[in-house]
Amino acid sequence: MNILLLGKGGQVGWELQRSLAPLGHLTALDFDSTEHCGDFSNLQGLADTVRVVRPDVIVNAAAHTAVDKAESEPALARTLNALAPGVLAQEATKLGAWLVHYSTDYVFDGSGSRPWTETDTPAPLNVYGQTKREGEQLVAMHCPKHLILRTSWVYAARGGNFAKTMLRLAQERERLTVIDDQFGAPTGAELLADVTAHAIRHVQQHPENAGLYHLVAGGETSWFEYAKYVLTQAQIVQRAIKIKATEVAPVPTSAFPTPAKRPLNSRLNTAKLQATFGLTLPPWQQGVDRMLAETL
Repeated sequence: MNILLLGKGGQVGWELQRSLAPLGHLTALDFDSTEHCGDFSNLQGLADTVRVVRPDVIVNAAAHTAVDKAESEPALARTLNALAPGVLAQEATKLGAWLVHYSTDYVFDGSGSRPWTETDTPAPLNVYGQTKREGEQLVAMHCPKHLILRTSWVYAARGGNFAKTMLRLAQERERLTVIDDQFGAPTGAELLADVTAHAIRHVQQHPENAGLYHLVAGGETSWFEYAKYVLTQAQIVQRAIKIKATEVAPVPTSAFPTPAKRPLNSRLNTAKLQATFGLTLPPWQQGVDRMLAETL
């Protein structure tokens, strides 16, 4: 199998380099790659790359993920999150290739408390969500052999993440305030990468299972409860950590105004994915524990 991975330098892309390698020959590119064009702002260059590499599977882990910045640069966000995936979809179809594309809970408006299913109607609140939704539509429209995996609250041991930020602040401040009215499931890049590799193998034998799936870790939490869990577990794993914070206080989203409006309900129902691919998604705490053990 000939695989083209785009966005290799991101949190998910980094883990995909590991999980995809056993499946076949892997060409992994980033925005600044010189061997082939991996720059999503260069649509023609991207198309040329696919034509030269001639992959059996394209895995797109690249995106404009700066949610607040997208509000001030909507054209760039649309190019990276919608138009570029659309180009990949068209080129994949010409080759008869599969396209794996990642999307987000931000395609929904965050209302209610029920986990979103794949059949719920998207209604994004911000530019990032709007461009990611358009990307989904273009991929599905132009490439029948697609897997669109919606996820949320992604973290990795490599690079910055919410848990690391909370640990740093807890060692600097006596009091932390954390949002308690947004709910989701912290999902490790490692889990996303492993499930992606499994799904690719599956659809090679069962192409009828192409389509849209929700993929997050099991369970749910708020950012506030997530922060408390991280601080407690960190001291269990590494007793030498000196936590200065004596209080972690819950606050509403309105306490932290941002350019882009955030959805309050980021819960995603993963029943379809688990049933189709024969998987059991682990509780979110399991991945966070492992990440903390690796980074502390």
